[in-house]
Amino acid sequence: MSTERYIKYATPSSLFVKKISVIVALLLALLISLVMPVQVMAAEVGALDLNGNDNKEESSRTAIPDSFGRDTPRQTVQGFISALSENDYLLASNYLNLSKSDNPTTIVRQFKQALDAGGRFQPDLQINNTPEGNLTDQLAANQEKVGNISINDKNVPLILERVVSEKGEQYWQFSTETLSLVPEVIENTRPTLISQYTLESLEDEQLFGYQLADLLAAIILTISCFILTYIVVWISYHLLRIVYPRVRGIPLPFPNKVILPLSVVVMALILSEVMVYAGVSVTLREPINRFTEIASWLAVTWLLLRIIDAIFTRAINLSYRKNFTERVSILGLLSKVVKALLLIFAVIVIFGNLGFDLTTGIAALGVGGLALALGAQKTIENLVGSVVVVADSPVRIGDYCKFGDQEGTVIDIGIRSSRVRTLNRTVVTVPNGDFSSMQIENFTSRDMFHFLHNLYIKRSADIDEVFRMVSDLDKLLNEHELTNQEWNQANILELRQDCYIIQLRAYINSFDIIEFYGKQDILLVDILTRVKKYKVEHALPTQQLIVNQGDLEQENHSEDEEAQAADESSNDNETDAVGSDGVDEIQNEAKAADDRVDNKVDSKADNKTSLKKARKHSGRALARRKFKRAKKGFSLSIWNQP
Repeated sequence: MSTERYIKYATPSSLFVKKISVIVALLLALLISLVMPVQVMAAEVGALDLNGNDNKEESSRTAIPDSFGRDTPRQTVQGFISALSENDYLLASNYLNLSKSDNPTTIVRQFKQALDAGGRFQPDLQINNTPEGNLTDQLAANQEKVGNISINDKNVPLILERVVSEKGEQYWQFSTETLSLVPEVIENTRPTLISQYTLESLEDEQLFGYQLADLLAAIILTISCFILTYIVVWISYHLLRIVYPRVRGIPLPFPNKVILPLSVVVMALILSEVMVYAGVSVTLREPINRFTEIASWLAVTWLLLRIIDAIFTRAINLSYRKNFTERVSILGLLSKVVKALLLIFAVIVIFGNLGFDLTTGIAALGVGGLALALGAQKTIENLVGSVVVVADSPVRIGDYCKFGDQEGTVIDIGIRSSRVRTLNRTVVTVPNGDFSSMQIENFTSRDMFHFLHNLYIKRSADIDEVFRMVSDLDKLLNEHELTNQEWNQANILELRQDCYIIQLRAYINSFDIIEFYGKQDILLVDILTRVKKYKVEHALPTQQLIVNQGDLEQENHSEDEEAQAADESSNDNETDAVGSDGVDEIQNEAKAADDRVDNKVDSKADNKTSLKKARKHSGRALARRKFKRAKKGFSLSIWNQP
């Protein structure tokens, strides 16, 4: 695909996705900025002194936090429990609305005894965490219910009331009405199970600031509750697995992976009541309840994820069974979105249980919302691209497609990116923002397969025979049971100097490429069987070397003459050289000894004979080498020959 063609097809969609992503980013920034508390704006107005000095003084007074942390109902309850856990009754008395005649230590001790026997505080997230309290309940505006004390048939609500001090400071304390009913409740209390079965040696022992007997009781109760609930849930699940198919006629849609998270959820629900019944101290029970609630939310999230997987898996299988493959990508994306929202909600709840103030965090997001949205423009673009891919459905999961210079089978369409498995079994990850703007060729969407092959027939065949064969093949393609009537044709495509090219074209109905290859084999065998009836031969690509024999013999003769002339010339030169050398040697030897002259002459004669033979042999070898080099310069013709 050329660059111009790619830009032609990709630019409009890419610009559309980018525009949508920018709009979504701006809307997200606007929504986040809207959740900023109104108090921030009020503080700014007061800081500008637009409403007079009185409002400025009032805002400065309300901005000062309480020294004991009693600004909100949730902070009052948490501060009171913390003071009791430190056994600091004087500090704990500051969270009670006492009169001057009351003994703080006695009232706190009685209140703790009542809470240990049957006090139940609401979960932290249900207790209001604003200075004004919950104004939508049926209580007075300055009252807030945070739990109750239930012992036998006595039930005392735990009410907080907003108190205004002499200095004008406002804070929350346990109400006088609640404290007045505590003595009546204590009269009906009985010894708790822990106090009855605790050894005397462990009564005054402490660990981590808690009574050792309470810690051991809490550990034993937690383990026992988990084992008991797991057994009950396991038995219930397998009974339901047997009964459900008989009632509905289908297997139970939920896997056995839901047993463990469901057991944790049930344990978290009953553990608090078990600890109250056993008489675990409220100072230990409340922290355990807080972390038990966190564990329950984790387990609920875990359980819901399992259920979501089971529901969407069943929906996807049903879509495949009913041939609604276009729904698979939508269901996959919807499953990921639901899981993401569930995890975000679970994180918010868990951090709220841990004591983090989420309002401040949301306000901070509102201040930097615009920058965050613009910084996440690419992420939002990919999110919008995933929606475009799923809504427009150029490809679906399981489709074989070509995009850019890659091709393969789509295995997943996610929130940010899509994954494609290539023919090399590698996985290519493409951001959905880019994937939605590409020109995508979907091979799975084709309704038929193109059969296109060529036959190469030798030019030696008779043209009438070739024409009859082409007419017969055309009839075969039109009447064959595997072809349809879209376009079936056999024709002479090209005339070459060595062969005729017969083109065979047809369309075959098939669901996938594997079925097409099987049908193509049958059609090819039928075509080749029909070709055998005619006196034609298939042209095979070969190479042939043609050399002119007369030129070869003349060249060999001229090479021999040149070699012989060179040999004779070298022999004459060698003879002259050897003769002159022989005379000098004879003269020298004559002075030394006459009898050695004859031997030297005979030796030189033998050397001359051997030298002549060697020159003759080397001349023939040279001629052969020259012939080999000369062959490359001959005129020849190379082409594809039948």
